[in-house]
Amino acid sequence: MFSLDELEAAADIVHGFMPPTPQYTWPLLSQRAGCEVWVKHENHTPIGAFKLRGGLVYFDELTRSGETVTGVITATRGNHGQSIARASAQFGLPSTILVPHGNSVEKNIAMQAFGAELIEFGADFDEARIEAGRLAQEKSLHMVPSFHPWLAKGVSTYALEVFGAINDLDRIYVPIGLGSGISGLIMVRNLLRLKTSIIGVVAENAPAYAISFEAGEVRETNSAATFADGMACRVPSPEALELICEGAERIVTVSEDEIASAMRVYYSDTHNLAEGAGAASLAALLKERGSLGGKKVGVVLSGGNIDAAAYSTVINGGTPKLP
Repeated sequence: MFSLDELEAAADIVHGFMPPTPQYTWPLLSQRAGCEVWVKHENHTPIGAFKLRGGLVYFDELTRSGETVTGVITATRGNHGQSIARASAQFGLPSTILVPHGNSVEKNIAMQAFGAELIEFGADFDEARIEAGRLAQEKSLHMVPSFHPWLAKGVSTYALEVFGAINDLDRIYVPIGLGSGISGLIMVRNLLRLKTSIIGVVAENAPAYAISFEAGEVRETNSAATFADGMACRVPSPEALELICEGAERIVTVSEDEIASAMRVYYSDTHNLAEGAGAASLAALLKERGSLGGKKVGVVLSGGNIDAAAYSTVINGGTPKLP
């Protein structure tokens, strides 16, 4: 999808706006897991999630493409929308963001703070996405998809950082929303000719990518009822699925309780706040810790954006329930 030179140029764009995020090994976490655990802290970006990288590179490419754009529109459950709102403002373009009803209140507020016009529509992400496409046509707005080669190239800069900083990773676990995060890892691993196994993670209540991976083709689900909204996908991206099928070892499913438990572990062992999707990779690692002795294992903490009420439920030993 891109060369190493193109990826390094994308990293220059990202690093012109934000520094590389850290990757740390935490002793308590490694003791708990029974292996050497490295955390890639994408919760430390200016929007608290890895998605900003994709937005910055997307708008750089869009600006250089010569396309006349008066405004952009997209759909999101939160972190993609924060990326588009923040990056489009950086490039002087107004943004409209569609979210489903019942979306994270605090993510909505953050998107508006970055300058976006927010519209609530539909019962879930995919209904909001379809309406965003309709409004794009009606209002002559540029539609930013949730998965696109420019977004994937930008997101891939985190993979370049982690593989450059940590030698000889045996495996790395990464959550799957629409697929840009895991696609970035696969593409960079292949460019660098590394042997690291890449394992995707989805919520049991939002298993579309796991089902599609097993089938080798897109399989939609009727619901994606997980409190880990960054993984609440019913309709996989065909482009992302193709990359995942070619380059991922497998996909692990984790329960709502396992995700909540991993969020508590992040707090107790590292004092980092993780949202549901951000903790999913650790949940998968802990689920499989019996087979990881002596290995060097990475997990992607993809974001830390969760409403206070939901996090209060988690930190007090519970699991958030959807309405």
